[in-house]
Amino acid sequence: MSARTLPEATFARTVLGSGPGLALAHGAGSSVAGTYGPILDGLAAHRTVVGADYPGSGDTPRSATPLSLDDLADQLVAAAVAEGLDTFAVSGYSLGGPVAVRAAARHPERVTALVLTATFPHRDNRLALALPLWRKLAASGDRELLAEYLTMMALGADALEAMPDEQLQQAIGFTAAGVADGTPEHAELALRADVRGDLPGIQAPTLVISTTQDWFTSTRQHRRLADAIPHAELVEIPTGHLPMVERPDEWRQLITDFLDRHGA
Repeated sequence: MSARTLPEATFARTVLGSGPGLALAHGAGSSVAGTYGPILDGLAAHRTVVGADYPGSGDTPRSATPLSLDDLADQLVAAAVAEGLDTFAVSGYSLGGPVAVRAAARHPERVTALVLTATFPHRDNRLALALPLWRKLAASGDRELLAEYLTMMALGADALEAMPDEQLQQAIGFTAAGVADGTPEHAELALRADVRGDLPGIQAPTLVISTTQDWFTSTRQHRRLADAIPHAELVEIPTGHLPMVERPDEWRQLITDFLDRHGA
């Protein structure tokens, strides 16, 4: 059993598949479906996949108080345990990276492997500028303006420049429709999140997937994670912050190949 007492699993969750466990920690302003939707079926082909939506995402009610990294991590673990998984791997994307790291640090008996994509150990100056602007745009209620900002920042240069005008406008509209109500709280937590102290003690095999055209989380951030976690592996994927949009099959393959190699 875990050394820590788990809370009741109260976050809305997604459960698919059967087999070894894989818990999913999604990105800020998104949800399990929004982050992992294009690869969910592939991940669940040989695994039991459990994802928990943060407050203000999916069907989880928005929080009236600031979010806590410890709470999100404990809720993710509690969701997996509630679905019958004693041990499981954890995949964390963007803000889900610190959530996944904290889950592994707080519940090492349960977490068998980590996969961290397009994420960070602590905000750098780029995030210190980007996150408050993201939060202000989300709080303004102007979803189209927020979507324009996110489309510009989240897509890699190759994908963005390949879009004709009509497709670009469609992408902006799709982004606007998918903005989570809890985005301001997610962005605020991302600004505070700091897992640097957790990294040297991580015991689980870890893969860091570096999105090389990322304008939110830089390759410097990805390398910092890989350098600080004992024996972590670093691989690259030539996308911006959205591998699920730009190269979903390649992203899924990187995750599943690593988990297969480590029996997770």
